[in-house]
Amino acid sequence: MNKIILIGNLTKDPELRFTPNGVAVCTFTLAVNRPRRGEQQETDYINIVVWQKLGERAAEYLGKGRKCAVEGRMQIRNYDNKEGQKVYVTEVIAESIEFLGGRGEKREQQSQQSDPPADPFGDPFATAGKPINISDDDLPF
Repeated sequence: MNKIILIGNLTKDPELRFTPNGVAVCTFTLAVNRPRRGEQQETDYINIVVWQKLGERAAEYLGKGRKCAVEGRMQIRNYDNKEGQKVYVTEVIAESIEFLGGRGEKREQQSQQSDPPADPFGDPFATAGKPINISDDDLPF
């Protein structure tokens, strides 16, 4: 069985690229704390790869410092570098991502441009007490 679940913070903004066939691939590094009893906590920096639509969503909603949970599988690949040495790369291929914590950097930039009705990643009661603009056409009954 090859299954990994990680919770951590992004070390920088995700990078979104596209293959020559137009398939989206998003990469980022997740800083995951490794607690140690009686000693100072250590941090592992784990490379994450996210493909297709999930990768596009990750690039849109995640940003540096943002906390997320990643579920996926570990993959080890290798290639020969320019000096002819074999290089091994260990990474996690994400199968699902859950956005955790408060607003991310990119979401805050969007909220400065317009006042969204509610932030799906923050306080669900942030707009409590404010008037709701609903017309009769919006109601399903």
